[in-house]
Amino acid sequence: MSKQGSLLDHGNAAYSHVADVTVPLACRIRPSLLQDVAGQPDLTRNESWFAAMISDGRCCSCIFWGPPGVGKTTLATLMATAAGIPFAQLSAVSAGKAEVQDVVRRARAAGQTWLLFLDEIHRFNKAQQDVLLPYIEDGTLILVGATTENPSFSLNNALLSRCRVIVLQPLKATDIAAILQRACHHLVSQSGTFAVADDAIAWLAENSDGDARYALNALEALFQADASRIWSKEKVIAQSLRRAARYDRDGDAHYDLISALHKCIRDSDADAAVYWLARMLEAGEQPLYIARRLIRMATEDIGLADPKALNITLDAHRMYEILGSPEGEQGLFEAAIYLALSPKSNAAYMAEKQARALAGETRAADVPMHLRNAPTKLMKQLGHGAGYQYAHNAEHAVVNQQHFPDGLGQPALYLPVDRGFERTLKERMDWLAARREGHKS
Repeated sequence: MSKQGSLLDHGNAAYSHVADVTVPLACRIRPSLLQDVAGQPDLTRNESWFAAMISDGRCCSCIFWGPPGVGKTTLATLMATAAGIPFAQLSAVSAGKAEVQDVVRRARAAGQTWLLFLDEIHRFNKAQQDVLLPYIEDGTLILVGATTENPSFSLNNALLSRCRVIVLQPLKATDIAAILQRACHHLVSQSGTFAVADDAIAWLAENSDGDARYALNALEALFQADASRIWSKEKVIAQSLRRAARYDRDGDAHYDLISALHKCIRDSDADAAVYWLARMLEAGEQPLYIARRLIRMATEDIGLADPKALNITLDAHRMYEILGSPEGEQGLFEAAIYLALSPKSNAAYMAEKQARALAGETRAADVPMHLRNAPTKLMKQLGHGAGYQYAHNAEHAVVNQQHFPDGLGQPALYLPVDRGFERTLKERMDWLAARREGHKS
């Protein structure tokens, strides 16, 4: 074992039904056969590539990407067992370059490829990830990384190119219920009287958020509290703590939820919008972050189709600043509903993008002389402002004069839609165009 105690060498042994009660229940009942793994049918069904690899006694370097408690460690141990190679486990939270090289030395001393299971691999920085590359390349190590973070963001391209990324899904409640039933059989063999009612098992499964390890830890806590009790649903609920929603303000769940809220507002679905808003708040998101995103949605997806939308979101932001939680959160829901039901237009947003692109391409183009500032006598003598037509002196305050740099013509950047207030703006633009045409000599 390493100095930090982060290295676990299991050789070819499976975890299934370990007798030592000091070992966590999730490890004691770990499946030793692929067909006993719950969930992940894309990997476990007989015709899958993963099942074929296990059947053939092969393994490959890969990255398991998925939420906690879905079987990443189990699948890695099954790979090592099937291939008949030693298994070493490190956590990137506590291990580093020295621990990796210690595994390499042991593998080379044994003259055999080892499977290195590196949990939380996204915690390794670029330099630490690069240490792994030559050992994967020369066959010293089969690397199996486990991560809850998007590997395309957290792992470098050199490592990703050497590993297959395997996406794991949260377990269904029925899968977790089956795991809990199996665990109960294991625990009753130790006490003879321990039992959990079926509806209590179902409640634990539903409240585990797809995480089998969490559910098993909850079950083990019941056993430790009273191994001779027959646990009813009511007693289980009283004993258990409701799990906090799976959420990371810097991770994929954060961005997925705000993306869902934004898209539902864009799609004018008020019911779904308030649902995703509630999900974010229940998960612990900062309300002012949501308020800022609602302000952005008001300008990006509604714009001038309903100019009031921006004011509604700004008012919601201010309301929360004044009242705080929970009262101030009501303004966020009102704003989300208003945005969802407003007419939609991204014309102002697209005008900004096109204007920025055109400005970048023509940054050296001169301002036409008649539009230039002329605060001094010298500047007037140089022609600044010469020929400028003052709109207020014209009929309807409409003039026809050049407003873009020479050579650009009159590019159409703002193209209002025929919805909401932008319909009125479009009519105004058509009227202005007709008036300017009439002023041409």
